[in-house]
Amino acid sequence: MITAAADGSALGNPGPAGWSWYVDESCWGAGGWPHATNNQGELKAALELFRATAHLDDELLVLCDSQYVINSVTKWMRGWKAKGWRKGDGKPVLNLELLMEIDEAIAGRRYRFEWVKGHANHPLNEAADSRARAVAEAFQRGARIPSGPGWVRVGDAPRDSGREGIDGAAITAEVAADVAADVANNVASLPSTHPELFSFEAEPEPETAVTVLLSPQEHGRLLARAKTRGVSPEKLLRDLI
Repeated sequence: MITAAADGSALGNPGPAGWSWYVDESCWGAGGWPHATNNQGELKAALELFRATAHLDDELLVLCDSQYVINSVTKWMRGWKAKGWRKGDGKPVLNLELLMEIDEAIAGRRYRFEWVKGHANHPLNEAADSRARAVAEAFQRGARIPSGPGWVRVGDAPRDSGREGIDGAAITAEVAADVAADVANNVASLPSTHPELFSFEAEPEPETAVTVLLSPQEHGRLLARAKTRGVSPEKLLRDLI
C-alpha cells in the first residue's frame, strides 16, 4: 500500500494557490496557480497523486484534511454524475473540470481516503501543507515554483516500461540534469584545436523532428505539468530534453 498526504493552500482564498502530494522527502510533487481557491488546491493535490501513481498496482491510501475532497470523491460524485454533474438543487457542481479529471483518474484504481486533522502535527500532512503553501508564496512573490522530484521510489519500474511511446510526466528534472551533465562532459572533452565548433557565426544545425506517442492519460499529465509551469507542452519537453 502507498500512503501519501495530499493538501492545498490558497493565500487569500482565492489568491495565489498551491497543491502538493507527499510520500517522503525523495518522493513528492507540487504545483499551483497565480489565482485559485483552497478547494481547487485540495482537489488538484488528490488528482495529481492519482496521476503520479497511475502506473502502479498498489492500493493507495490518501491522507487528506479536506472533508470537501473526501466527500466529493467518496459520497457525492456518483450522484452528481447521475444528475449530469449537477447538485441536488439543480445548480452546477463547482470545480467541475477537476472533479471530472479525478473521476477519470480513479477508474479501476484501488484506493481509500483517510481524514486527518490539519495543522495538528501529522508528519505527512504537515509536509504536504508546507509544500503547497511554499508554491502559493512563490506565485505571490513571482519566484521559482518548487515542484519537487515527482514520483521517485526505489524498486518501482519505469513509468513507460513495456509500453510504446514516452510518458511525458515521467521525464523528471533528474533526467534532464543527467542529460545536461553528459553534454557538458562531452563538450569539455573536445579538443581545443577546433574553436570553430563553438563559433556563433556558424550555420545553425537543422532541427530534428521527434514524434512522441502518448496515451490520453499520459497526454493529460503532460498538459497538467506544462500548465503548472506556465509553458506549452512542446516547450516543456524541449527544455527537459
